[in-house]
Amino acid sequence: MGAYRADDDYDYLFKVVLIGDSGVGKSNLLSRFTRNEFSLESKSTIGVEFATRSIRVDDKVVKAQIWDTAGQERYRAITSAYYRGAVGALLVYDVTRHVTFENVERWLKELRDHTDANIVIMLVGNKADLRHLRAVQTEDATSFAEKEHTYFMETSALESLNVENAFTEVLTQIYHIVSRKALDAGDDQAALPKGQTINVGGKDDVSAVKKGGCCSS
Repeated sequence: MGAYRADDDYDYLFKVVLIGDSGVGKSNLLSRFTRNEFSLESKSTIGVEFATRSIRVDDKVVKAQIWDTAGQERYRAITSAYYRGAVGALLVYDVTRHVTFENVERWLKELRDHTDANIVIMLVGNKADLRHLRAVQTEDATSFAEKEHTYFMETSALESLNVENAFTEVLTQIYHIVSRKALDAGDDQAALPKGQTINVGGKDDVSAVKKGGCCSS
């Protein structure tokens, strides 16, 4: 992407949330994607923070606002404000800690309780660089993702493996849903105000998207 574009010059702004247990590497995935940084000494996230990055999809500039939260209070529901307006989610577990994969189901339920049915969800098995410590088999995660109709990728924030791909895939799929929705509604895409935040449905407003289905990958 040309660096000449001003930071606020974008066609779409999508909110994407990172969820999953504490210590699975959510913050490092965020920093790797948005700043290309990785910290071995990363501390637990306190509260909520977000970072942004813009990518090109087709000929449009899509700006991602990616939210990261403290996962350590494993059994406390994240507030609904965190999920509000989210059109994409990366649900992260650690391939070396099976319990973080077991908890994916609970995270998924919470996510679906708080977001629109068309949200694009990517299951992410992080820390794939720790091959000798693997506790979750790729096949198990693949079949879970198929059953739940989510996307799936294994990543390593440390080695920069698939981090770009995971975020880009989510943003691209959101973009396709939103542009399809505009077409379904008979809107001219060009009529959308520049930089408008698109919410893929305010609960009452999703039928235009549903026809296309979100997860026929």
